[in-house]
Amino acid sequence: MNEPLIELHNIAFAYPGAPQPVFQDFNFQLLPGKHLGLIGPNGCGKTTLLHLIMGLLRPQAGSIVIFGQEVKKEKDFVDVRQKVGLLFQNADDQLFCPTVLEDIAFGPLNQGKPPAEAIQIARETMERLGLHGFEDRVTYKLSGGEKKLVSLATVLAMQPQLLLLDEPTAGLDEKTKDRLIHILKSLDIAFMIVSHEQDFLNHTVKECCHVHGHCCQPITT
Repeated sequence: MNEPLIELHNIAFAYPGAPQPVFQDFNFQLLPGKHLGLIGPNGCGKTTLLHLIMGLLRPQAGSIVIFGQEVKKEKDFVDVRQKVGLLFQNADDQLFCPTVLEDIAFGPLNQGKPPAEAIQIARETMERLGLHGFEDRVTYKLSGGEKKLVSLATVLAMQPQLLLLDEPTAGLDEKTKDRLIHILKSLDIAFMIVSHEQDFLNHTVKECCHVHGHCCQPITT
C-alpha cells in the first residue's frame, strides 16, 4: 500500500469561544492519486480541515503528517505550501498583484525560479487554462469566474503534488464550471474538493467523504 500523502491522527480543534469543538479525536488520511470530495453541512469542519493541512490553523491536540513527515512548526508548513496548493473559496483572498501575469508568476518566483522561467511557467499555465490574452488584465477588475480561474492558475503554476479546493464552483456560471471540470480531469495529481454541488463532484471525483467531528465517513458517488 502506498504511503498516505496526508495523515491526521487524533486531532482536536476548537475555535476560541465556540460552544463545542469542530474536531475531537479526528482521524483522516489521503492516499496518492485519490480524487476525493468532502461534503457535509455548514460548520462541520470541511474548510477547517483544509486550513489545518496547510498550517493556517493549528490543532490543540493530535498530529499531522504530510508526505511522511510530521509537521508542527511554521517552518514545516512553509515546506508543505511549496508542495500543496490551496484554492481559497474567495478568489479575492488569493489575488493581490496588479496584473494577472504578475499574480501567476509570483508563486514560481517565491519558489526560487529565475524571473524569465517564472514568467514562462505563468504563460504556459495561462495557456493551459484558456487564459491567453489575460496577461495585462487588472486582477480586481476581472469577473468572478475569471478570478476563480486565475486563482487556480496561481496554484497550478507552483506545480503542486496535491491540490485542495474549497468550494471552487461558488459563484460560477455553467460555462465556467464546465471549464473547471475539464481542467480538473486533466490533472495527474491527487486533489480534494470541498463542495456542496453533488453534480460537480460526480464529474470530478470518484469518492466522497462526509466530514464530522471524529472522521470522514466514505460515501460512494
